[in-house]
Amino acid sequence: MRVLLTGGGTGGHIYPALAVARRLQEMDPQVDLLYVGTKRGLESTIVPSENIPFKTIKIEGFMRKLNFEGIKYNIRSVHLFLKSIGEAKKIIREFNPDVVLGTGGYVSAPICYAASKEDIATVVHEQNSFLGLTNKFLLRYIDHLAISFDDIYEQVKKYQDKIVFTGNPRAQEVNSLNLPMIDHVLGLDVTKPIALIFGGSRGAPKINQAVVEAYPILRTRGYQIIFIPGEEHYEKIVKQLNDISPLSRNSHFVVKPYINHMIDILRNVSVIVSRSGATTIAEITVLGIPSVLIPSPYVTDDHQTKNAQSLVNNEAAILLKEDQLSGKSLLSKIDELMNNADKRDFMSERARELGQPRATDQLIQVMLDEVKNKKQ
Repeated sequence: MRVLLTGGGTGGHIYPALAVARRLQEMDPQVDLLYVGTKRGLESTIVPSENIPFKTIKIEGFMRKLNFEGIKYNIRSVHLFLKSIGEAKKIIREFNPDVVLGTGGYVSAPICYAASKEDIATVVHEQNSFLGLTNKFLLRYIDHLAISFDDIYEQVKKYQDKIVFTGNPRAQEVNSLNLPMIDHVLGLDVTKPIALIFGGSRGAPKINQAVVEAYPILRTRGYQIIFIPGEEHYEKIVKQLNDISPLSRNSHFVVKPYINHMIDILRNVSVIVSRSGATTIAEITVLGIPSVLIPSPYVTDDHQTKNAQSLVNNEAAILLKEDQLSGKSLLSKIDELMNNADKRDFMSERARELGQPRATDQLIQVMLDEVKNKKQ
C-alpha cells in the first residue's frame, strides 16, 4: 500500500502522523510512505530523521488580524495556496497513493484538497476539541474526519456522516511502550507521590514564576516534585530557587531543564501540572494521570482551554486559568490532589476512561476501509 502523509508546523500536527507511519511499518514492512510538508516547519527536520521520504511545497498560513498588513499578507497566502494545489497534484500523481492522511497545519490543505479532487481516499485527523481552520475548510471535500474529542460532533452537524471518533494516535504509541519497572526516577522514590510541573518544551514563564513564588512552602511539603522550566529559562529559575533555599538541601525537589524521554517520567508521576495541548491530553488520559491544566492563552481559538474543559467536564482534571495563576493558587491546586489519594484515584479512573489505547489502529482502519470503498 502507498500512503501519503501531510501535516506540520507544530509537533502536535506532526507526531500523530508519525505514529501512524510507524504503526503502518509494523503492520506491513513493505508499505510505501511519503510525507509532504514545508521547508520552514518542524516537519522538515523531524520527518527525515525518521527515515521517511519527505517532499515540500511552498505555502503559508493566513493572518487573522485584518489590518492593512494582514490583508496584504493574506492576498499573498491565497496566491500561494492556489499555486500549491498544482504542486500537490504533481506530487500526488507521481507518488500515486492509495490513501492520503492529513493531520492539520496549513500544509495539509492543498495536499488533501488535491487528493480529494483526484478521487483518492482522503482522511483528515483533528487532534483538538475545536476544529482547526484548515480542517474546517477541508471537511466538505474529504472522505472522513477522524476526531479525538466528542465535542467536534456539535461543531459540524452538517457533516456527521463523515466523522469517526478514533482518539489521538499518540495515545496508542505511549500505551504500547514496554518499559521496565523502576524504583526511582531522577533520584525520587516512585513508591511515594510525585508531582510533575511542566510548561512545555520551551517552558512557560507564568508557570515558572508561580512555582518560584510557591517554592518556600512547596519545598516543605511531604510529597516529591519534578519541575521542568524549559532550557531557555533553566539557569534563571535555578538561581531564583537557590536564593530562596538551596536545591541541594531539598533532594525531593528536582529541577531539570528538559527531559527528552518524558514518557519515563509520566509513567511514574501521581499528578501533572501542565498546558493542555492535544498531545499532552492524549498522553495523560491513556496513562490515567490526574492533572491541573493551565491552558496557554496564546494559541489559536483558545483551543487549549476547550481541550482542558473536556477533561474537567469528565472530572478528570482541574482547570487553572493563567490569569488566575499565582504561587498561592498553584500551591492550593497541587495540595488538593497530592494530599488526597482517594481523589487522585477517582480522577485517574476518569482520565483513563477518556484515553484511547487503540487510537492508531482505529485511524488506520478508517483509512483502509476508505481505500476499499474507492476500489469498489
